[in-house]
Amino acid sequence: MAALALNDEFARRHGPLVNRAGAIATSLFDCAAIELRDAKDTAPGNSNARTVRLARGPMPALSRATDGEISLTYGDGVSEASLAMLLAAMSGPSEPIAADAESLSIFALADRLATSDIPVLINGPTGTGKEVLSRFIHARSNRSNGPFIAVNCAAMPEAMLEAMLFGHQKGAFTGATQASEGFMRAADGGTLLLDEIAEMPLQLQAKLLRALQEQEVVPIGATHPIKVNVRVIACANRDLPAEVAEGRFRADLYYRLNVFPLTLRPLRERPDDIAPLAFAMTLRHAPDPACIPVLTEGALAMLKLHQWPGNVRELENVMRRALLLAHGKDLIAPEDIVFDSPARLVSTPAPTSMEALAAQSAAEAPRRLSSVVQISEARAIMETLEACGGNRGRAARELGISERTLRYRLASLREAGIEIGRTAVGGRR
Repeated sequence: MAALALNDEFARRHGPLVNRAGAIATSLFDCAAIELRDAKDTAPGNSNARTVRLARGPMPALSRATDGEISLTYGDGVSEASLAMLLAAMSGPSEPIAADAESLSIFALADRLATSDIPVLINGPTGTGKEVLSRFIHARSNRSNGPFIAVNCAAMPEAMLEAMLFGHQKGAFTGATQASEGFMRAADGGTLLLDEIAEMPLQLQAKLLRALQEQEVVPIGATHPIKVNVRVIACANRDLPAEVAEGRFRADLYYRLNVFPLTLRPLRERPDDIAPLAFAMTLRHAPDPACIPVLTEGALAMLKLHQWPGNVRELENVMRRALLLAHGKDLIAPEDIVFDSPARLVSTPAPTSMEALAAQSAAEAPRRLSSVVQISEARAIMETLEACGGNRGRAARELGISERTLRYRLASLREAGIEIGRTAVGGRR
């Protein structure tokens, strides 16, 4: 893994931002495949590298050329938005994107265990990026040149899962007009991802356990085992120990898979991942790559305030809607962020107090749980700030969040037009 190389002039102009991004990039990306250049640099570049050109300017901007080169203009080298934009621009198509300390620690741990062949069990709610982490482990392993085969155990008919996993011979059952090697043999020399492993039938779990222990499979209709060399990564969005206790998952298979467990937390619990992920999605889905709308600080604050029950998948939906609503504009503003409610075609005056916000939300969406949660959260923040005399540091500790997260919550309230006392805005510490 090569570190990012900076010449003196480039470092003088962009050092604060690039150094921050570099500390993260070296643990996530193949930095040897990234070339950072100043926007005015005309020297020949590396044709085999992903090029990102940086410029300083009063208005942030993001664009992608037809050859894949990305141009990024930023104003404040220490802002979260600038860092998020650069991380998104540096990432490759299948590389993970993260900035939250806990997420980075998970990827650092995954990088260390990638070189071994021990099984890995990744736990976490749906949509948190378990397959992305699995592909990261495969890419950093000695098997990276081998196949990566992902199998969703919940998406396949139970009657066909055994044949699709272990293979079958021609004529082994009705409809088997030709032989099939199955997913385990297809992954020979590489990595097999078993997603939603808790959905696998108990009878098949016993056969999988033997296949993992012996590193061999017996296709349906065959009488002799076939050796395979496969590294297995399993993912679960349910509590496997509870499934074992209830008799729905074999204890011996659980302990075979749980050699090295990793857990991905919900997106709402790693808020620093939200901004770089959001910018990556604007790069991926922007209808006009030559002019990609940039998220404002207010829009980022709204994203951080949301609870994200659908995790990263929900974030992707929100960003695709935002790009549609911001079509023809340079910026994605708070009014372009629409969560799970229908888009409003007629604008309405913004509420100016907690009481007005509650009344408006009750009138417009009386049954929406997200509205209730957001109102309760905003009221709790404002009441805690008042009780702490406007001391943001003490209020953040009382609320169990970081002071930076509290600042984003307050910014989101101001963007929504909700009155906040001068003490809270001033932020005595």
